[in-house]
Amino acid sequence: MTETPPPQFSELLPPEIINMIGRLEFLARTAKVGTINGRHTSPHKGFSVEFAEHRQYVTGDDLRNLDWRVYGKSDRYYIKQYIEETNLRATLIVDASGSMAYEGEAACSLGGKAHLSKFEYARYLASALSYLLIRQQDAVGLVTFDEAIRTYLRPAAKPSQVRTVLEELARTVPGKDTRCAATFHEIAERIPSRGLVIIISDLFDDAEAIKNALHHFRYKNHELVVFHLMAEEELTFPFDKFDDFRCLEVDGRRLNIDPSTIRASYLERVKTHLKSIELTCGQMQADYVPVNTKTPVPEALFSYFSQRKV
Repeated sequence: MTETPPPQFSELLPPEIINMIGRLEFLARTAKVGTINGRHTSPHKGFSVEFAEHRQYVTGDDLRNLDWRVYGKSDRYYIKQYIEETNLRATLIVDASGSMAYEGEAACSLGGKAHLSKFEYARYLASALSYLLIRQQDAVGLVTFDEAIRTYLRPAAKPSQVRTVLEELARTVPGKDTRCAATFHEIAERIPSRGLVIIISDLFDDAEAIKNALHHFRYKNHELVVFHLMAEEELTFPFDKFDDFRCLEVDGRRLNIDPSTIRASYLERVKTHLKSIELTCGQMQADYVPVNTKTPVPEALFSYFSQRKV
């Protein structure tokens, strides 16, 4: 069996995704620190459109911003301050561990591929989000990981950043064991200033450890979006024949089992794991986005943006 050649970077933005993205806009919910004026609220005060508060005049302040009505009432000089808008700094974190190579028969097709693996699906999601954010003049960076960080691209807002991100995604293949929690802690320490963090992963790690790692991002004042990516077969376990189950992360590891004997306990553990991550995201006011790879990529993106309320 020959291996599928890696896609060209341009193939990661097929027409059906480009057409759908043209109707979308991503607005940050919380104040962001940026470098240029843009569409997102900044924690800093400026002289933009939306009034924020007054502060007492000091020598050197622009007299055009004096509030003469307040002066008339109090006989004191006060400056009107406004909320400054800024660009967004987004970091996409894409799971490239071995488990992401799973390709179920129920998975959707795209780009000429009959059934997308979880990683291929994640790659399309990340490409679409990168394109959307750069189109808005926001800064986008990329982190890929398995048992450690594999790629770390700092956020940039230049148009060429789309190609840089897509080229890196195109040459990345699923690799080793999953170590979500430890890697998330390291990434949280490395990302400068508050911004947007988008995680695309199957989150195959200890739920409690993942919860602590997600809280690390919130502690650093990042807005968090979690695309929890799973295949239909992982969610329903439809297998009914005694067979070998091969581990995608450890070479040579196989289990020869009767699926019917473990189905109930497996599904209960999956349900508990998913619920735990969802509850954690809810407590943190983070977006939790469960995605089944049988759902077409454009449909999954449109569904998320239609539900997201600013």
